Order: sequence, then structure tokens, then C-alpha cells
Amino acid sequence: MKISHILTSVATAFLAGSQVTQALSIDLSSQDSIKSAAKTLAYDMMLYYTGNRTGDIPGNLPAPYYWWEAGAMFGAMIDYWYYTGDSTYNDVTTQAMLFQVGPNADYMPPNQTKTEGNDDQGFWGLAAMSAAEVNFPNPPSNQPQWLALAQAVFNTQAARWDTTACGGGLRWQIFTFNNGYTYKNSISNGCFFNLGARLAKYTGNNTYAQWAERTWEWMEAIKLIDENYYVYDGSDLTINCTRINRLQFTYNAGAMLLGAATMYNYTNGSVIWEQRMNGLLKGTDVFFNNSVMQEVACEGVGKCNTDQQSFKAYLSRWMAATTKMAPQLYTQIMAKLAPSARAAAQQCSGGQNGRTCGLKWTAGSVWDGSYGVGQQMAALEVVQSNLIQQARGPVTNSTGGTSTGNSAAGTSSSTNVLNPGVTTHRDTIGAGFLTTVVLLILIGTLWWMIVD
Repeated sequence: MKISHILTSVATAFLAGSQVTQALSIDLSSQDSIKSAAKTLAYDMMLYYTGNRTGDIPGNLPAPYYWWEAGAMFGAMIDYWYYTGDSTYNDVTTQAMLFQVGPNADYMPPNQTKTEGNDDQGFWGLAAMSAAEVNFPNPPSNQPQWLALAQAVFNTQAARWDTTACGGGLRWQIFTFNNGYTYKNSISNGCFFNLGARLAKYTGNNTYAQWAERTWEWMEAIKLIDENYYVYDGSDLTINCTRINRLQFTYNAGAMLLGAATMYNYTNGSVIWEQRMNGLLKGTDVFFNNSVMQEVACEGVGKCNTDQQSFKAYLSRWMAATTKMAPQLYTQIMAKLAPSARAAAQQCSGGQNGRTCGLKWTAGSVWDGSYGVGQQMAALEVVQSNLIQQARGPVTNSTGGTSTGNSAAGTSSSTNVLNPGVTTHRDTIGAGFLTTVVLLILIGTLWWMIVD
């Protein structure tokens, strides 16, 4: 066993050992108290990270965590610096963000591409976008820059827009040999939409906004977004997206909410984007029990997997960011994030340290026995989101943004990729009978229980 794995095991045992009830103390009326709680949460979360240890790979989390969650975690650490000004983790964050860019600086690293999906790449791209928006310290000039990295992710995904089935959209998986290649899901398309809207806002390039509009219209057309602005998980091109997987997850709603709010802001208060934004915010009510956030698809029955244990982090992150794009929603949003932060802090009451975070915020200070990167990240994001009012709004290239961009990043032919009127997609021949069969076996009977 490598020494890094031994150290990780020790850290995990410390966090998850026999319970010493204490709970994390927080006073939401005090910025100092919120920052102190965020500092503790960030420290405990980073105990799981081994990529900065000798012999390990920067940017990777140990099993059972997938690569995408590491990108999401470093997005949380960028947020942490933005909210608190604490630069403790800036160097390790920058190291991780740059080590994983891959040879083409588009977050397609060779050590991940065999299993990488559009959503996985999207989370790293969104972390880079956040770094540009908050003026996170720029990398050395001879390294890829935050804005250019976000643009590279967007460009590579625009090239994968697939009109061979379902009328458009991104597939979940990038490569034909991966399970899920025939699935078109909301988080892959939601990340693309979110990133496009934010690139439009940052750069002023309307082409990104056109792609965001196109993505929304496609998702709405196949009913991944319904008339109540509920965002459902996905559909399959083997049935031409005629039936929808109606599971609802927090991160799908969050990705669409911030994207819509950014489009509302970018269009100077467009009525249609205001309607969409307000509808999505109202739709998030399904995720709150007495104003406390919960992952309704799995949390109540104790079935959230490792990925799903982190999803509340992203709804928290994107709800808070929405208040900067539409300040009139601040009171309405904080009426959900503040009680959720209190409840999350109470649930951080487990382990040998007495502050290990669980998942079930609705359980109050009775620790649910779960622990991990996802639980810590969700608590961190919802707690530090209560500093959003005092935080400086996201910058653009005309309001103080310092990150260097490259509109052609990620592709040698930017013209077609950035033109939403041109159909560009990866060759879909070879998706294969085997891939379809394996996917159907995996989702089996459950699929037909949750579709229309």
C-alpha cells in the first residue's frame, strides 16, 4: 500500500470513527463565524485529497471518487478563496487544475479519457470559468489560462452536438465504448448551457449565448424541462428521446438556474429569461423540506451513491451565484440557503472529531453515519454561500477580469464549432449494439418505473 493511501485511511478513520457529538458552531449573523466554519469544513474536506503527496497524481481523489468530483471539489476551493480571502489552498488548487488539463489544454487528460463523459469534463471547465470570474490568481504566463481552459471545454463540447437522434443535444459519454453513450442527460447539457451563458457574459461574444439558447430550447423540446420547470435526468436516443427518466437531482436544477439567471443578466432583463429563471427557482421547492435542502431522489431512502452525496454542493453554489445575476432574488434564495446552512452545520456532528458531516441535513444534529468528500463539500458550499452578499460580483473582461482567453481553444477550426447554425458532431457510427444492450441491462426494469 502506498504511503498516500495509508495516510488517507488514517484521515478517513479519524473523520469517521466513533461519534463524539459536538456539531459545527455557526452564527449566520457573523461573517467571522461563517468564515471560521468554512475554514474548518475546507480543512476536513481536503484531508481526503492525496494528489499533493509524493507519488500521487495532482488533481485526483482516491477511490471511490471519480475524476469529475475532484474538479467539482477544486471549484469549491476556488469559491472558498472567493468568499473568505483565505489563500491557504490556492497553490494546491492551481497545481491540480493545471495538471489535469491534458496535452490540448481542454481537460481531456490521457489518464481519464477512457471513462470521461461530457459532464465530467464540464465540471472541470466550470471550475476554470469560476476562477476567471472571481479573478482567482492567474497561472504563470507559460501555462494555460483559466478563461482559455473554459473556452476549450466549451469548444470541444460544441463539436459533439449530436443531431443524429433526438434532434440535438450532447450525449452523456464521449466515447462509443462507454456505458451511457446512447444516453442524453441533463447534467451534460446543463453544464454546457451554464458554461455558454457565463462565457457570453464574460466575453460579450453573443455566439456563446446563441448556443445557450439552442441548448435550452432542445431540452425543453424533448421535455427534459417541463412546464413546471422541473429538470429531469435524461433520455435515450435508442427510443429517440420519446420517454424521459423523471428522476430529479439538485445539480440538474442548479446548473440550469444559474445559466438562466446569467442569460437574464446578459440580455439586460429579457422577459423570457426572467420567466425561465423564476420558474426554475420555484421548481427547486421540490428539494426543500421546511426550507432545508435534501436530495429527494435518494436521500430519504438512504440510497445516494458517492456521486450523489455531493450534488447539494452544486445547487448551493449556483443558487448563491444566481443572486449576483439577479439581485432581486437574494431574499428568496437566502430564505432557503440560510436554514440549510444551519441544518448542515448541525449535521456535521459525527466522527472522532465531533464535526464530520453527514448527508441528511433534515436530521439536525443526529449524525446519519455517512461521511466523505461529498458530504463535506455540500456543507462547505451551503455555509460559505451565506457570504455571497458581501462578495464582489463576478467580473468580466470589461469589468476587471484579468484572465486571458482564446476563442479557438480546444479546436483547430473554431469557425464551425462556434457557429450554432452549423451541425458539428462526433461521428456516431459504431455506437454499437453491445453498448446499447449493456446500458439497457444496467437500467433495466427501473427505467420503465420512472418514465412517463
